[in-house]
Amino acid sequence: MIKEQIKFELSAKSSILLTLTILIFALIIFIPKIYLRNNIYYVSKDINRLYSHYISLKEENKFLHQQLEDAKFKNQITDSLMLEKIKE
Repeated sequence: MIKEQIKFELSAKSSILLTLTILIFALIIFIPKIYLRNNIYYVSKDINRLYSHYISLKEENKFLHQQLEDAKFKNQITDSLMLEKIKE
């Protein structure tokens, strides 16, 4: 009867040890995977945010370029009108 209790205690201890070993092994494998996926998610969010800023700045650049062209055209017309008045 004592031998059966010792076997039971050893098997209980060994099963707990086996369970903890499997748990630690699973954590060692899955924690880096979770960490990398998390980082990839946040980096992709940052990339999307920066890309949307890039698109809006590109549109603003087009708008400013158009305004610059309009100002140059208006300046050329006023210069030519002033030159005609000076010649008269």
